Amino acid sequence: MINGVHMVIYSRDADADRVFFRDVLGYPYVDAGHGWLIFKTPPAELAMHPAEGAPSHELMLMCDDVEATVGELRKQGVEFTQPVRDVRWGRVTSLRLPGGSELSLYEPLHPRAHTL
Repeated sequence: MINGVHMVIYSRDADADRVFFRDVLGYPYVDAGHGWLIFKTPPAELAMHPAEGAPSHELMLMCDDVEATVGELRKQGVEFTQPVRDVRWGRVTSLRLPGGSELSLYEPLHPRAHTL
């Protein structure tokens, strides 16, 4: 029986991104050996969307108040690459990880599956 989901972020600077998730976001973790940290994530959801062109995957962080979360993260030096904008399904922005990749951060306006 499938009992979980393991997400992987490929990074140009995995050590810096691990520090970000450990120290800035404060995610609990286990050390799988040799500094390979595996983080416990908050409740998660999975959605399928139609794709034009090549299929892809996206990891988005969720919060209850995007403006407050952006303010807290900016105080810790997090760089945001997009302003907060309203979309049909929520309020969304993007932040840059230390390794260079971007993650979306959003405040969902839709019902959340983690409450099931």
